[in-house]
Amino acid sequence: MKKQYSVLYYLTFIIIYLELFSKIIIFKNCYNLLYILLFSIPIIFIIYLICNIFKNKGNKIITYIITFILCFYYSFQTIFYRLFSNIFSFNTIGLASDITEFKSLIFRTITTNILIIIVLFIPFFLLIGLTKTKVLTFKRTNIAKLVLSLFFIISFYFISLISLNISKDSTYSAYNLYYNVNSEIKLVEKFGIATYTRLDIKRLLFGFEVKLTKEELPIQKESKIEEKITYNTEDINFEELINSATNQTIKDMLMYFSTKEPTNKNKYTGMFKGKNLIFILAEGFNEIAVDKDLTPTLYKLTHEGFNFNNFYSPVFLSTTGGEFQATTGLIPTQEILTNWKKIKPNISYALGNSFKKLGYEAQSYHDWTYTYYGRQKSMPTLGFDNYMGCGNGIEKMIDCSWLPSDIDLFNATFPLYQDKTPFVTYYVSVSGHAPYVYNSSGNSIAKKNTPLVKDLPYSNNVKAYLATQIELDRALESLINNLDEAGILDDTVISFVGDHYPYTLTIDEINELSDYERDEIVEVNHSDFIIWNNKMKESITIDKVGSQIDVLPTLLNLFGVNYDSRLIVGEDILSDNPGLAIFSNRSWVSDYGTYKNGKFTLKENQELPNEDYINNINTIVNNRFTLSSNIIKYNIYDYILK
Repeated sequence: MKKQYSVLYYLTFIIIYLELFSKIIIFKNCYNLLYILLFSIPIIFIIYLICNIFKNKGNKIITYIITFILCFYYSFQTIFYRLFSNIFSFNTIGLASDITEFKSLIFRTITTNILIIIVLFIPFFLLIGLTKTKVLTFKRTNIAKLVLSLFFIISFYFISLISLNISKDSTYSAYNLYYNVNSEIKLVEKFGIATYTRLDIKRLLFGFEVKLTKEELPIQKESKIEEKITYNTEDINFEELINSATNQTIKDMLMYFSTKEPTNKNKYTGMFKGKNLIFILAEGFNEIAVDKDLTPTLYKLTHEGFNFNNFYSPVFLSTTGGEFQATTGLIPTQEILTNWKKIKPNISYALGNSFKKLGYEAQSYHDWTYTYYGRQKSMPTLGFDNYMGCGNGIEKMIDCSWLPSDIDLFNATFPLYQDKTPFVTYYVSVSGHAPYVYNSSGNSIAKKNTPLVKDLPYSNNVKAYLATQIELDRALESLINNLDEAGILDDTVISFVGDHYPYTLTIDEINELSDYERDEIVEVNHSDFIIWNNKMKESITIDKVGSQIDVLPTLLNLFGVNYDSRLIVGEDILSDNPGLAIFSNRSWVSDYGTYKNGKFTLKENQELPNEDYINNINTIVNNRFTLSSNIIKYNIYDYILK
């Protein structure tokens, strides 16, 4: 008689297999497996008990269902990471209004990653073979095995928790990640997808309070001789607020703000005071799209205005993450973005709110579904109460079928605000959206501009991407012409950033256009931040590191808007504060070097200011995530600035 094995052996294999291969796919390594294995043991025994509730046939069906769900879920998480550079959190459910609108993009993502899906579904195919050959037994668990399984679940659960105390000191220690820090990627890297999912659901259902970590050390600045330094601050009585605060989290935040060093006013402060501002969040825009002949307007704006040489547009869950960074100066996470739409806090220093205080007319336009990402809820928090998109007005002005043209959007809406000076106008463009399918009905904009790219020496997907960015270029050209004809070009500043890099292109495709070799974690996000005015006599080059969260405070300083720089996580790039770009996986780039995958690479001709520099920046990064979360969660601007 053929020997049969308990389904426990099979379940142990599939959990370890899925954890191992997902770690290899996501992190390109399989190091540091201790916590993953340790915390997986209770989960394995829980699944084992579920798979042995009934008799043979019922247990076999449950095992098939659970195996399929596990293979699907691990495949989904790895594909989600490859698409958005982050791990899916259940906080994200409902954030996008109708994901089926991008079914062609989803289908292409699945087909291009089919090999990964097959590898992660091997346990399911193996189960089919094992059940056909009757190697596995699916008998109901007896009392002895039930008691023994419960013993293992409880014992290893407590052993796992005790093991967390081995090291508590580092910012991203196992202890801090389990109890204090909410980082999807760091949690998966340390504990694996199964344990991360348990914690994610637990934190969603019962709440989770992120905490500021140990005290930060001041970052060394270049010494400068100045007659007088003034700062971007407002008159806030922090001592009174701290004494009256009853919530410890709010009290900790107030103490943090009160001791944080503000950014200085500088020679660029008020440079554009009183001028109009048109700010554009440009879909899929990246510096690789800038070409003197192919996209001459983009080239003009990037070479005649401010030139930020070390700027990054980090991906934080697609367009909505880029929007949140650029318009609020805060770091987004999936939880923060969900709370933003749900709580609808007052974000006092957000783009529209800040300029409305100066008497500006504020308006915002988007050439796609106005409810997508819940913008009908979030736009008012930014100061745009009269926001228009497809479905609440724009569809009467342009063709809103997929994909709409940014040229049409800019031309149709310009008459609505051209006479309302001074104005701040915020555009969320869409013509640069994926899928970047060359000469296909899957992307009407790419198809429209095919003749302009068909002879370029690039792969088809890259040519399709460039075709979509040509539409943005022509839209900007048309906008500049409209401003000139209306006689307000000289009094208007055009500023824009990409919402994220074109993440549906592979790194090899991106490097076809890049003038240096980019990696998939940090440098793939390197981009342009455009600030341009027709009266600028020459370009201004800035070498300091900056990123999307620095956009808002930089603009506020340039326009002479009164704000308190201590209350915004991002910082004015033009100030003398050291530069820092932060990414969703807690990697970072400073003026000294790059930290990724737990390793720091020093830039040439640089020397670290002190031996604790790396740990200190990790603390600063974690605290900026925490501050961003709690500013939204506790509606902190209302609390402080009421």
